[in-house]
Amino acid sequence: MRGLVTTIAALALAGGALATQQTTEIHPGKGGSPHVRTTAMVDGATISIEYGRPYLKGRPDAEVMPPGEVWRTGADEATTLISDRMLMFGSLHLPAGTHTLYTIPNADQWQLVVSKATGQWGIPYPGAEQDLGRVPMTVTKNATPVDQLTITIEDTDAGGTLHISWGTQKASIAFSVM
Repeated sequence: MRGLVTTIAALALAGGALATQQTTEIHPGKGGSPHVRTTAMVDGATISIEYGRPYLKGRPDAEVMPPGEVWRTGADEATTLISDRMLMFGSLHLPAGTHTLYTIPNADQWQLVVSKATGQWGIPYPGAEQDLGRVPMTVTKNATPVDQLTITIEDTDAGGTLHISWGTQKASIAFSVM
């Protein structure tokens, strides 16, 4: 019985970290991918990610996320990160405001690319001269393949973690609020 109570308490605590996150649909995509806004409170900061959620539809990961190439990290419009406080992803300081997110996927490590170019369609990539910076992301395998792109913001004891899950891969990067 005590083990069951401990398990329930652990699940409640784990759920509490994600309970601060809310995802709402913004609009249906022109290509069939819904567009959502995921918002979370992390250490007093309101952080939102707006992105299109494409489906794999049986395609291999490498077909939709070409290894070594800049990927728009979503469908249709560019994926944006909006924060009312300065954030730090690894060695990259992000001022409060709106930024565009891209990624460079690879099997063992991804790069998070943060661009100052905003308001554009997801492709073409605006170029490295628009980058605020690039930082490495840790890659793990999803226990079960994720058919629809999912981006989450997890509140942690040390700040937060941004997770991008699609297909067999989950790329993650810790961040702190400044």
